[in-house]
Amino acid sequence: ACQDLSILEIAKELNRLQQAASEGNLSESDISDATFTLSNIGAMGGTYMSPIVTPPQVAIGAMGKIQRLPRFVGDRVEETFIMNISWGGDHRAIDGATMAKFSNQWKAYMESPSSMIFSLK
Repeated sequence: ACQDLSILEIAKELNRLQQAASEGNLSESDISDATFTLSNIGAMGGTYMSPIVTPPQVAIGAMGKIQRLPRFVGDRVEETFIMNISWGGDHRAIDGATMAKFSNQWKAYMESPSSMIFSLK
């Protein structure tokens, strides 16, 4: 299971899956029994979607493209890079508060990727 892998093992498995997908060689076991899916809609120019959870999964996330947008910081307007993330969860297994905590942790990691190092096993 993913939670039992190191970050390097996860990266190696992701590379294997990407290679198999590009060659049309994904097996049924490669695409089944997931509990969480992360979809990169930003690669196709998408910014937001309403992801639908497919059983037996518990949650799904969709990452939009990074956009350069103006944002107020105090009384100034600054250029800011924004990525919308859309979450969907099966409320029989996970509640909204847990998804909100996860989303806040995700945001913190995206804003400071080096902080993930301290959470690695």
